[in-house]
Amino acid sequence: MKLDHVTIVAPDCEPIRHFLIDIAGMKVGPRPPFGIGGYWLYLDGTPAVHLIENGSVLASPPGGRAATRIDHLALRVQSAAEWQALLARLHEHAMPFSEADVPLAREHQVFVQLAPGVVIEFVTSLSVFSN
Repeated sequence: MKLDHVTIVAPDCEPIRHFLIDIAGMKVGPRPPFGIGGYWLYLDGTPAVHLIENGSVLASPPGGRAATRIDHLALRVQSAAEWQALLARLHEHAMPFSEADVPLAREHQVFVQLAPGVVIEFVTSLSVFSN
């Protein structure tokens, strides 16, 4: 596995976006149409940071404006065998998880909530299942 991306939820994405572009050298790049505002920031042609704007389902807790926070850590799984082994370990340890597809990106995701506000995402390309 390797680190895939980090998601940062913020009431105002612009200062963070400017910092990551101007200081860290990231570039704004293509982003799937998630239905929420934000940006994908790329390093070396690969999406590394996902900024989500306030007002999204993830950004706004009931009854108030959310503070800036890191939402989840994503790990990319490279092969079908590694993906199947991961699912087996989740089942073996009775870890509840949810799954989602991102059709336009041709990816499959598994989300595991470790604690309130701490989510680990595992993501793989749907092409690993056709090899």
